[in-house]
Amino acid sequence: MEARIARLEVAVEYMQRDIAELKADIRAIRTTDFRLIFGAIVTVALGNAALMARGFGWL
Repeated sequence: MEARIARLEVAVEYMQRDIAELKADIRAIRTTDFRLIFGAIVTVALGNAALMARGFGWL
């Protein structure tokens, strides 16, 4: 009986480690996604500003 409990404890420890790794990976992905989306928004805004300036004859 104690051997079975010991195996379960080891399995739970592995699960906890894996969950911690997944949390770290998700945090890294969120940071990367934010930077990518923010860069895309800035690029689109600058492109629209250039088109408007050209349309109004400012450039």
